[in-house]
Amino acid sequence: MYFASNLRLLRKRRGLTQGDLAQALGIKRPTLNNYENKISGPPLDVLAAIADYFGLSMDTLVRVDLTKLTGFQLKELEQGNDVYVRGSRLRILTSTVGPDNEENIELVPEKAKAGYLTGFADPEYISSLPVFRLPFLDREKKYRTFQVSGDSMLPVPEGAWVTGEFVLDWHAIKSGEACVILTRDEGISFKIIQNNISENGTLKCISLNPLYEPYDLPVDEIREIWRFVHYISPELPQGKVEIEHLLRSINNIQNDVGELKAHLLK
Repeated sequence: MYFASNLRLLRKRRGLTQGDLAQALGIKRPTLNNYENKISGPPLDVLAAIADYFGLSMDTLVRVDLTKLTGFQLKELEQGNDVYVRGSRLRILTSTVGPDNEENIELVPEKAKAGYLTGFADPEYISSLPVFRLPFLDREKKYRTFQVSGDSMLPVPEGAWVTGEFVLDWHAIKSGEACVILTRDEGISFKIIQNNISENGTLKCISLNPLYEPYDLPVDEIREIWRFVHYISPELPQGKVEIEHLLRSINNIQNDVGELKAHLLK
């Protein structure tokens, strides 16, 4: 049982002293100290009060060793995403960590996409993926990088590596955000999202390339969503270069017209 160590960890993560937490729970500080040091255990009503205070189930508080969880996993629990509390609404993410117990960023290359569709929840498959770290990303969040294919999201070129932040609450996705989406039938896609979950239970998926028509995606077909963070590519975004070239051309024409007018007025 992990109640004592879990209680100490949760208290410290909130920046509370034993006195602060004891007062919030309506118990004495020495009593709380005894709980944390395994001198005594709480009665059922106090255990329930502690679980409610931290937004966890009593089962998680007692049976799960929270000290073994990563920062991302602890943050998810602290935000109320306990599997025993929320049931099927919680989306369990299979992940990997390094020797320092920090989250890795797994790479899903083009050749691994087919396997990811069936293996995204398989710890053995996920652990087979190459991993890396980006020190400028938030250590409290979970990221994964996918290689995109096709030209539907130009100027993001085919073959670019798109990194996304794992999204637990799909209702929180803002319309206009770009996301990597794993679906039951289509696999991995990268699209701009219009969030219509509250209205009709769908996400409208929109390509940057206007040659591709938007389409509605029912949420029951979705397996994972990763909010766009950045992409890595050896290619320059050609679309932007073409626009800048066009603006320079227009500016040159305006200059030429101005010079012509000045010459005619002489």
